[in-house]
Amino acid sequence: MITQSTLYRYCLSLLDSVRGRQGRSGWLLTIPLVFLTNVVIAQEKQEPALKAGHSIHGEVFNEGPRQKAMLMKGTGIVDFPTTSDVALAKQFVNQGIGQVHGYWRYEAERSFRQAAMLDPDCAIAYWGMARANIGNTKRATGFIKEAVSRKDKASELEGRLIDALNAYVTGKKKKSDKVKDYVAALKDISAKFPDVLEVEAMAAYAMYRNRSVLKISYEDVDNTLKAVLTKQPMHPVHHFRIHLWDRKDAAKALDSAAKCGQAASDIAHMWHMPGHIYAKLLRHSDAAWQQEASARTDHANMMRDHVMPDQIHNYAHNNEWLIRSLSHVGRWRDAIDLAMNMTELPRHPKYNTLKRGSASYGRTRLFDELYRYELWDDLITLCNQAYLAPTKDESQQLKRLRYLGIAYAETKQTEKVDEVLAKIDVHLKKAVKKKAEIDAKEAKRKADEEAKKKAAAEAKRKAEEAKRKAELAKYNGDPPPALPEPKQPVTKKPTVKKPTLRPPADPTKPVKAAIAAIKGHKAMAEGDYKAAATLLKQGSVDTLLLARAQVLSGQKDLAIKTMTPAMNSRKKRVQPLAAKIEVLWHAGKVDEARAAFEDLQAMSGSIQFGNRVFARLAPIAKELDLPEDWRQSQDRPKDFGKRPELDSLGPFRWQPVAATDWKLADNMGKQWTLSQFKGKPVVVIFYLGYGCLHCAEQLRAFAPAAEKFKEAGISLIAISTDSQEDLKESIDNFEGKFPFPLVSNEKLDVFKSWRVFDDFEQTSLHGTFLIDEQGLIRWQDISYEPFQDPNFLLEESKRLLAQDDIPKLEFRDFGEGRESVTKRETP
Repeated sequence: MITQSTLYRYCLSLLDSVRGRQGRSGWLLTIPLVFLTNVVIAQEKQEPALKAGHSIHGEVFNEGPRQKAMLMKGTGIVDFPTTSDVALAKQFVNQGIGQVHGYWRYEAERSFRQAAMLDPDCAIAYWGMARANIGNTKRATGFIKEAVSRKDKASELEGRLIDALNAYVTGKKKKSDKVKDYVAALKDISAKFPDVLEVEAMAAYAMYRNRSVLKISYEDVDNTLKAVLTKQPMHPVHHFRIHLWDRKDAAKALDSAAKCGQAASDIAHMWHMPGHIYAKLLRHSDAAWQQEASARTDHANMMRDHVMPDQIHNYAHNNEWLIRSLSHVGRWRDAIDLAMNMTELPRHPKYNTLKRGSASYGRTRLFDELYRYELWDDLITLCNQAYLAPTKDESQQLKRLRYLGIAYAETKQTEKVDEVLAKIDVHLKKAVKKKAEIDAKEAKRKADEEAKKKAAAEAKRKAEEAKRKAELAKYNGDPPPALPEPKQPVTKKPTVKKPTLRPPADPTKPVKAAIAAIKGHKAMAEGDYKAAATLLKQGSVDTLLLARAQVLSGQKDLAIKTMTPAMNSRKKRVQPLAAKIEVLWHAGKVDEARAAFEDLQAMSGSIQFGNRVFARLAPIAKELDLPEDWRQSQDRPKDFGKRPELDSLGPFRWQPVAATDWKLADNMGKQWTLSQFKGKPVVVIFYLGYGCLHCAEQLRAFAPAAEKFKEAGISLIAISTDSQEDLKESIDNFEGKFPFPLVSNEKLDVFKSWRVFDDFEQTSLHGTFLIDEQGLIRWQDISYEPFQDPNFLLEESKRLLAQDDIPKLEFRDFGEGRESVTKRETP
């Protein structure tokens, strides 16, 4: 049966087709066309028109992947009995299940969509889409409904899986009861179909995820997972064993840590998770290998598929963890290189900003590493470049000034220190004013609370008085025999209660700490260690630095006392161990310093020399009769397993990819090509014709900003689905001369080659791109909605393009009494 909505969409598309052929000649429409128009108008009164770029299948299909999937080799060994006559659809279902196992849910949805496109009746493909979105109830509900509607085409196994997931996603029971029912259903299905290993794996996963609700032991879950691995030793459920034991007993998952990545080598998260186990066991070198493998896999996938980095789940988290692991083993150059790359990455208001995503993580880790390894000159350089530039965020700007002031202090640039302190003083004045407002507000809150208590007590007293008078009235004013006198309010000593609200934070505290930290570092640089120790404590600096100041000021016992808790929480990390050696040496603990140095040597295989931290160990090493290069090579433990070469997985850094050239004509027949913009950047907008209202809004948003883009040296051009003749409609809809060219791609071949196309529904999408002077895609937004923030894109374009003019960072190499310059390494 054809629904009213379907008829409406058909009529609308037919109208658009006829309008396109007729142009704007003005002759009367035929009677059948008038009829179709009336159908459309009547439907528009009941249902809003489908927006261009939106899915014909409904809202849940708008988000998620809209481009076709490809078969991959490394998504896990999965063999699910899919009901379909299309062999390729079965392969994509298997791939999607493997990707769900590896938490690569975005790509899993793409694989299931591909299966549904190949076989629209494949019910389990829609079930897979729901599983890939299990954390998004709205989308999961939409997908599972599609699966339920196709149950008559499914096998008994598939039907039962669909019913189980439908009850879990859409059921009205409380969450804990739904979880229990879902796990019980999966166990029943597994018992009914013992030869289908994937059902057993799904049940094991559900048990792991809901262990506490089910009130089962870690061992019970582990035994279920091991049962799967007994039948298929390289099944992706190694991933779930790592999650299971990660926070309980990491050593129990070492076997799975050695196999997880190899079990699904195309999935970055499968390389990432073993890093959790190795980090928990303080095997930082092995953890670094895992996170680097994950980063390289992500980079390869993103560059192949033209996906922006932070669109990938867990990408930023993995890379910031990799930076920490690299730092723990002394690969500080690589850590800084990757942190810089994270700050370089394209930013987007939805998923990468200074508050979340790679930009936030990268900036934080960059400050951390430059400070930890005392790279003062480099810190100053990057603070004066786009990497650590000033921001509008008050707390971020204070943090930047703190680090910048410390770097100036350590390099004895007194005038610069004073300039920074003057800027921080502005922050302090604001903070003092804000504190006064907070204090006044808090005082008012307490006064209001006290007034309410007094009012309540008075109301109670009056109520009791009224009750007494009522009792007296019963006896005509004569007091009854035992009528008590009204109680007089007794003033009691107030009892101290714990505040229900946390007291407001003092906004002056971080500002005062920044000032003290800068002054403390200045005292350190000047050799006034006693003053430095006092100031650094006030400045809330790293306790290891404070311990160093204390020991150099002669407070040896206090220094060791300060250092000890910090070392307990930073075991087997090379920079803290180097600091410990220094403190022990200056405290006269020679034997302990020697033992600590031996510990450092045992984990020194990856240490990169060339900073102050390790340079200060040179004279100590000499006194201990150690070689000038005291580092020792390390072998991987036998339980690490056999691993591929890292270079075979992908590049260390994400890099933009080349845009495909095109040649298209405007409404006057003039030919335009992408290559003609080579040597200067250009913003390319893909829009869906003059009939698309929100496309018109986008053009109207960008048109007034065209002059600003031009001033920044950036051109604009828009590619339309319209024919050359219909381009005039977009131009006529704009008052005055349209400020940038509009070209036609009626054949949609450019839309397809730039992936601004829904391969599943064979329809165009919205796209906005920044192409740099070399023809590389530096920024993009592909969506069912057009990007309508030209100001953001202008500023982001300036930031991205300015990176090309920044000279490569050069690290000063600190050796025995000498400094040399070494260029930033790019692994």
